[in-house]
Amino acid sequence: MSAITKEKKASIFATYGGSEKNTGSIEGQIALLTERINHIATHQKENKKDFSTNRGLMKLVGERKSLLSYLSKTNLQGYRALLEKLGLRK
Repeated sequence: MSAITKEKKASIFATYGGSEKNTGSIEGQIALLTERINHIATHQKENKKDFSTNRGLMKLVGERKSLLSYLSKTNLQGYRALLEKLGLRK
């Protein structure tokens, strides 16, 4: 079951991607992955022995990492602003 509804997804892309229809923007994709990662991480805290979910979580983290790497190479100011908005690095 997906934890992200259509309305939530549209609001994420409106906030980070510029508009609801701009689902291909890197910033919007990273924000969506972050939302999914946060949801799965809360599930992992409750179910420590759920190893298949842990593998999926690691795949999502790796995908987000590669998108962040691409964004840092192409748009450094946008990269730093997105990290600040999402609160990824402290």
